[in-house]
Amino acid sequence: MVRVPLTDAERARGERLGAVLREARGARSMVEVAAEAGISVETLRKIETGRIPTPAFFTVVALADAVGLPLEALRGAVPTG
Repeated sequence: MVRVPLTDAERARGERLGAVLREARGARSMVEVAAEAGISVETLRKIETGRIPTPAFFTVVALADAVGLPLEALRGAVPTG
């Protein structure tokens, strides 16, 4: 399967998503948040650094719940278009 390359806008959106989630995580460890969200620490690290710019919706929901960030606030912080 060949993946279509991401656009600059998609990359930027992924970096913004990662920054917002990292900020919401605050002083909590990546291990703690990843465990609460049910994902690996490496996956969380990749999302926070923008290396996974388009994580699955349910992963984003789990992370938002784990850091106490309402989806509406996340939607407002990360441009969609």
